[in-house]
Amino acid sequence: MKLYANLAGIDVGDGFPVRVMGVLNASPESFYKDSVATTTRALQTHARRMVAEGADLLDVGAMSTAPYVNGTIGEAAEIRRMRRAVAAVRRVVSVPISADTQRSRVAAAALEAGATVINDVSGLSHDANMAGVARAATGVILMASEARPTKTAPLQVIANRLRACLARTRQAGIPATRVVLDPGIGFFRRASLPWYELDCVLLRDLAVLRRLGRPLLVGLSRKSFIGRIARHRDAEDRLYGSLAGAAIAVFNGAALIRTHDVAATRDAVRIAEAIRGAR
Repeated sequence: MKLYANLAGIDVGDGFPVRVMGVLNASPESFYKDSVATTTRALQTHARRMVAEGADLLDVGAMSTAPYVNGTIGEAAEIRRMRRAVAAVRRVVSVPISADTQRSRVAAAALEAGATVINDVSGLSHDANMAGVARAATGVILMASEARPTKTAPLQVIANRLRACLARTRQAGIPATRVVLDPGIGFFRRASLPWYELDCVLLRDLAVLRRLGRPLLVGLSRKSFIGRIARHRDAEDRLYGSLAGAAIAVFNGAALIRTHDVAATRDAVRIAEAIRGAR
């Protein structure tokens, strides 16, 4: 079974190049400070650089959702940040812009400002109105969100959560060809496995999640499991581990890699892609 989706005009999945999504944060609370841009000039400089380095899409966030960061801000503040950031980036690049948010009003503001893709780490479960807003987008990225602890095998739990995401898209009338799934590297902290081991299992067994029938996005850039394994407390020191993880994700079937480091990751992606497809 060949997996396919289209995110705002970008073909994603089997038979197409693995896509690279650049991360651009308008949230000072974000765990990796070099990804943060809070002024119009900085946002535009970051955006231009990532596109020049080969980003197929840009993912703009206005509130940190890392499970170990207290980054929650009020909805009005997130709307202001998101609207300004998306509008600034839209003026200087032509690639699709994704809005990383769980809130429907923030997503709607992002679409009005020029975003075309919604990236919801709650998989449409946080805000009852998000599905309706996402239906107006031309691409949706949905992540498995953590459930209560259970004795069920963690990979099966994540597969079940992603199935629930797909059910919500069907109920909302969102075309399947606009949907990409994200297994949520770094977000599952209460599973029966230690969180850093679970992230390794997810990367190793991506093929299991491909059975859900949608292309997979993997976002592992500079995340804490890399720091735990490679013994780098600071996100600034986790580039090499991130590249190794991205290459493995691609080799095991990822169709889209979300990264803070576009140029280096693009090279790792292309090598892994070539090896995966070698005859």
